[in-house]
Amino acid sequence: MADPRIASAKKNCASTFSLRNDKHASSSAFTIALCGIKFFYQQTLRREWTTFDLVRPAREKKLPVVLSTDEVRRVLGCLRRPRYRVCLTTIYCCGSRLQEGVHLQVRDIDGDRMVVHVRHGKGAKDRYVPLPEWTLKMLRQHWSTHRHPVWLFPAPIRAALPPSAAIGPMSVSGVQRAFKAALQESGIQKPATVHTLRHSYATHLLEAGINLRLIQAYLGHSSPQATAIYTHLTRKTEDLAAEAINRVMGDLRW
Repeated sequence: MADPRIASAKKNCASTFSLRNDKHASSSAFTIALCGIKFFYQQTLRREWTTFDLVRPAREKKLPVVLSTDEVRRVLGCLRRPRYRVCLTTIYCCGSRLQEGVHLQVRDIDGDRMVVHVRHGKGAKDRYVPLPEWTLKMLRQHWSTHRHPVWLFPAPIRAALPPSAAIGPMSVSGVQRAFKAALQESGIQKPATVHTLRHSYATHLLEAGINLRLIQAYLGHSSPQATAIYTHLTRKTEDLAAEAINRVMGDLRW
């Protein structure tokens, strides 16, 4: 008698291919569905099916959304609550990921060396990021409003308790909602998220002439290929490259 689990797995696999061919799902959605069925087929049913080795969607290569310096200022200027404005401004000024920014601690700010110590970033890696002077002043002023011994952005608590009594940082979802509301109020139509501030940071540094290798270190990228994507996001860099090429080739004549 045929195992009903095998029939079910084959049916689910057919549905997975329908995701790609009929519903035009993204490659990531297709891969997640395929990996789920593959795990069930190989680990639960203990069966091998060579189709899994033949079917693999091409990896999509999309350029990230980037805000101009003016657009970044417009969005940050629409943030009403100081804790969200300071947090998101710091995320942009340091090129941080959302989790890294929200979980910054007082000890991570080195005012003498003017750097931020980003602990346990992606891949459990630490790194140091330059800290602009005015950002340090902003963080000190913000910290003076709550004086929490650990967190730079402590979670809000009941009015009856002092701010320093918070047991953890503010929520990531709250920061995301604040950014979304500010983006909508700014009138900017780009599909930006909090992570867009990190992409914008890297692009703006590149436009300012910062070496790509340094930007790679600031972002915590393991591979230079991950950082090189920002060379495709800036018209200013392309213009500078065109000027340099014209200078090099300028002496050539027919």
